[in-house]
Amino acid sequence: MLAKANRIVAATDYRRLVRSGRKARGALLLAYGQRSDPAAPMRLGVVVARNVGNAVVRNRVRRRIKAVGWVVAHDVQGLDVVIRALPSAAAADFSAIEAEVRHHVGLLQERA
Repeated sequence: MLAKANRIVAATDYRRLVRSGRKARGALLLAYGQRSDPAAPMRLGVVVARNVGNAVVRNRVRRRIKAVGWVVAHDVQGLDVVIRALPSAAAADFSAIEAEVRHHVGLLQERA
């Protein structure tokens, strides 16, 4: 589970990142990122809409993304990221989601 300092919880933060953040799109996920205070820890927010699947599937996808985010957050500073799961993420295994999250965070860290 992500530490409280590593979570995005405010709706205004989600809106700000989706509207004005840099975007990275893959086959399973869509990520939005923006730089924050360089000394601040990475913060992560996850969006899994109904089109991904039923509640069981959505929660499994959300847990997988957050598990990878927990590991990645230790290596990244000063970045806010919102990850939106696409419907194809429902059938993906953990390693595919992990690879895509790591790839997107790396890209956003360079671009933002």
